[in-house]
Amino acid sequence: MATPLSSPIVPVFPLGAHPDDHGTRFAVASTSAEVVEVCLVDGPPDGGPGELTERRVELGEHTFGVWHGYVPGVAPGQRYGFRVHGPYRPWQGVRANPQKILVDPYAKQVTGRVTDLDAARGWVDDPMTGRPSTVNSLGHVPLSVVVAPDREPLRPRPDVPWSDTVICELHVRGYTRLHPEVPPEQRGTYLGLAHPAVVEHLTRIGVTAVELLPVNAIADEPPLLERGAVNYWGYSTLGFLAPHPGYASVPGNEVTEFATMVDTLHAAGIEVILDVVPNHTCEGGVGGTTISYRGLDAPAYYSLGGSGHDNDITGTGNTLDAGSPTVIRLICDALRHWVTAFGVDGFRIDLASVLGRPRSGAFDPSSALLTAIAQDPILSSAKLIAEPWDATGEGYRVGGFGVAWSEWNGRYRDAVRDFWRGHGGIAELASRMTGSSDIYGLSGRRPWASVNFVTAHDGFTLRDLVSYERKHNEGNGEDNRDGTDDNRSQNFGVEGETDSPDVRQARLATARSIMATLLLSVGTPMLVGGDERWRTQGGNNNAYCRDDETSWVDWTTTDETQALAAFTARVAELRRESPVLHRDQFYVDGEVLWWHPSGRPMTDDDWHDGGTRTLAVLLADYWLLLLHSGDEAGECVLPTEHGFDPVLDTTTDDGRPADTTTVDAGSTVPLPPRSVQLLRSR
Repeated sequence: MATPLSSPIVPVFPLGAHPDDHGTRFAVASTSAEVVEVCLVDGPPDGGPGELTERRVELGEHTFGVWHGYVPGVAPGQRYGFRVHGPYRPWQGVRANPQKILVDPYAKQVTGRVTDLDAARGWVDDPMTGRPSTVNSLGHVPLSVVVAPDREPLRPRPDVPWSDTVICELHVRGYTRLHPEVPPEQRGTYLGLAHPAVVEHLTRIGVTAVELLPVNAIADEPPLLERGAVNYWGYSTLGFLAPHPGYASVPGNEVTEFATMVDTLHAAGIEVILDVVPNHTCEGGVGGTTISYRGLDAPAYYSLGGSGHDNDITGTGNTLDAGSPTVIRLICDALRHWVTAFGVDGFRIDLASVLGRPRSGAFDPSSALLTAIAQDPILSSAKLIAEPWDATGEGYRVGGFGVAWSEWNGRYRDAVRDFWRGHGGIAELASRMTGSSDIYGLSGRRPWASVNFVTAHDGFTLRDLVSYERKHNEGNGEDNRDGTDDNRSQNFGVEGETDSPDVRQARLATARSIMATLLLSVGTPMLVGGDERWRTQGGNNNAYCRDDETSWVDWTTTDETQALAAFTARVAELRRESPVLHRDQFYVDGEVLWWHPSGRPMTDDDWHDGGTRTLAVLLADYWLLLLHSGDEAGECVLPTEHGFDPVLDTTTDDGRPADTTTVDAGSTVPLPPRSVQLLRSR
C-alpha cells in the first residue's frame, strides 16, 4: 500500500482530476472504502500487462464521503486510476478489490478498453460466494486521463425555439462512415459530422437539431465481450463526462474534436442534443466487470436488492440508484459539464422513468434526481427530453413527466404506424397529429412537449417499416430472440427487397406519406438520420451490436435516394414557412374543422367508425390536409367556403403537385391510395 501523501488540506469539490501549474488535485466519492489510492500510470499508449508502470499515492483526506488529495508534478495527459481498499462482502453489495484499477467516474477523458474479461472481473468462481480476484487488472482495462481545465464554448448556442425545432436522431459514426465527400480519415468521427457536405445536407432537409446517440465514453458489456461483439449504439456508459474516444479522427484528440463539431454545427444554426444514459453503466450485473462504479462503492451507485444483487429495471443487469446523493451529484455535474464546457444544447434521457424511481421503486415525477435536473439554473435552460419508459410496466409513463420536460411520444408513433397500415381508428391519429393536448395540455405544457416520431434507432428504419412484417435479427448472434415483435409494419406482399416496380412504388408512396404526416403534425418532429436517404437495415430492428453496413448510412446516389431527400426538404420547408404548421399553442375551438370526405363536418359517430381510412382537417381556415391510407382510391368533397391551391402531393417523387390549378370550393378531389395532400385556402 502506498504511503499517504503529506499535504495541506485540499478542497473536496469539484470531484475528478483538476490540474494547475504545479500538480493535480484528485477527488473521488466512496463511502465504503477504507483507503483509496490514485495510481499514476506510465508506459506505451496501448501497453498491456508488464509494459505499464504505476506510482500509487494514497489520498490522505476523507471528507463528506469523498477521498481527496493533491499530487505535485502531475500534468494534463497523465493516465490514472483508483484502487480501493476495504471490505469485500458481496452479499451486502460491497466489493472493494485493490487488484482492480478503476476509472474515475468524473474523468473527462478515458483511454483503452477491456481486453481480458477475467481480469476485469472482481471475483473468481462465483460473484456472490466466491473469492475476490487476485489478478491485477492494469493493462487489461480502460484508464482515466488528466485533461486541461475546461474552456468556454467558442460561440453562443443557437437557442432555436422549441416550436421551430426539427430533430434528426443520428449516430456519429454510422452517419458519415460511408460518406464519399468526407475525407477517409474523418469518416465516422466528430469531424466527419462537422464536414461541410454533411452540414449542408442536414440544413437542406430542414434539421435544426441533431440528437446524437450516446457520445459518452463507453465500454462493451460482459455478454458482448464474451462473444466478441461491440455495443455500436453506445448505451453502455463508462465515463459520464468524457467524449467517446472511438469517434476521434486522431487518437486522444476527442475532446478538441467534439468541441469543433459542436461549434461547426452551431455556426450553421444546428443545435446539439446528446442522448445520455444515466440509468445504468457498462459493468453489467453482479457477474459483470469491476472497472469503476462497482469497485468504488456499489451500494452508493447501484440500486441493490437485499442479497447484494443488482435490481434490474433497465434490462441491462444493473440500475443506477436515482435516490442516491452520489448518483444525483454525478448525473447533474456531468450534464452541466457538457453545457458549460462544450455548449451542448440539450439532452435526451434514455429510459428516463428510471430517474423517477429511487431504489427501483414506484415512479415519482417529483423525485430528487428529476427535480435536481429541472431546477438547475444551467440545465433548466437546455432542451430536456425524456424517454418516458423503462424495461418494466411500472415505468411506462408517457405524459407523466413534469412541465420542464418534453417526451418521446410513443403513442404518436403507434397511431401513425397503425393508420398507414390500415389499422386503428382515426380519433387516436387526430389527437396525436394536433399535439396530443390530452396528454400534455392538462399539465400546462405546450404542443412541442410531444416529440413526435415514427422511427428511431431502436426498431425498423422507414424503408424497413414498409418492407418487412417480421424482424430479421439473426446476425446479432442471439437467435433472433432480441428486438421487439410489435413492429406495426407492412411489406406489401413481399418480405424484404424486391424488383417488383409496383411493390417498390407502393412502399415509397407510403413512406412519403408517413414522412409528410410526421412533419405536418403539431409538436416537435424527430427524423432518423438515413431515413431521408431510404436506408435499410435488412429487417434488423435491433442493430445495437452491428458496427457495419447494416447500421451505416449508405450515401450512394440513386433516383430513389435523391427524390426522397428532396421530398423531405420540401415538406420541411412548408412547415418552416407556415406558423400554422409549427404552432406554439394548442388549437382552441373554431381553429380546427374536422371534415368528412362526403362533404360535411365530422360527427361523433364518424370518429368511432373503425372502417374509415380517410382523415381530413382544415387548420386555422388556411391549410386543408387530406390523408388517405386505403389500398384503393377514394375521394373527398371539399368545404364550400373557399377555393384551394394544391401545395403538396405525396404521389409524386418530390411532393410537387402535378397540377397546381386552383380547386373550386365544394369540388370533389380524388384521393390516391396511401396519399397525403396539402392544399392552401384562397
